[in-house]
Amino acid sequence: MASSKEIRGKIKSVENTKKITKAMEMVAASKMRKAQERMRSARPYAEKIGNIAAELAKANPEYRHPFLVKNEKATGAGMVVVTTDKGLCGGLNTNLLRAATTKLRELETAGQKTDVVAIGGKGLGFMNRVGARVVAHATQLGDQPHIETLIGPVKVLLDAYAEGKLSAVYLCYTKFINTMKQEVVVQQLLPLKASDMATDKAGHSWDYIYEPDAATVIDELLMRYTEALVFQAVAENMASEQSARMVAMKAATDNAGTLIGELKLVYNKTRQAAITKELSEIVSGAAAVG
Repeated sequence: MASSKEIRGKIKSVENTKKITKAMEMVAASKMRKAQERMRSARPYAEKIGNIAAELAKANPEYRHPFLVKNEKATGAGMVVVTTDKGLCGGLNTNLLRAATTKLRELETAGQKTDVVAIGGKGLGFMNRVGARVVAHATQLGDQPHIETLIGPVKVLLDAYAEGKLSAVYLCYTKFINTMKQEVVVQQLLPLKASDMATDKAGHSWDYIYEPDAATVIDELLMRYTEALVFQAVAENMASEQSARMVAMKAATDNAGTLIGELKLVYNKTRQAAITKELSEIVSGAAAVG
């Protein structure tokens, strides 16, 4: 059995850990609210620009943007993997990377060589370890993502698709459902599907006047729409990260409290056994003298 001093040291160590996890839980809860507000404020923009993009694509069928055309002859594919920069957020990254790895194997089985863009330090490290071909990355995004930081790496895949080198581009991220639930999503980013873009529910058909011309307007709009999808994915992932971290740190704090209770019980038993032994020795010594 461990000595009383060793048990006291363990209790002190667990108490210090509990203070750290409790502080991290409170920080994550504060950041989670801001991340959720940012995510929800980005959703209307993504929905509206998707609506406009779908209407323009239908209104001008004689021009087809490269993002709307399937590259049947391409032998490669692209994947944008969105993870966190930091750990201690439960199984968030593990579940996402498992789904991304499964998709990579499917593409390899189909004979598609996959280029990967890693957003987040955890995904970058994992993809390098498994030998994936990482063509660009973005890390250290901070608590508030900036679209300028994200578009540079992702544009590598967008340009490759526009040039006909890739058959499809996929986006892997964790979607925020609620504080206790986050869902891994692997969706097709390119080619864009009209069914994926929001449409006018009233069924109106509009006739547009383009300035300077239809091709320029549609090119710019679909690029903005694709950027909005990527930004929304990163915002969803950040909200999921803070929620998962808050839950994980709360569980760690509760477990530390339980462990402290168990250690204190062991400490009391050890201390009681030592006192009983000392009393027995005193009684035995007194009896021997008498």
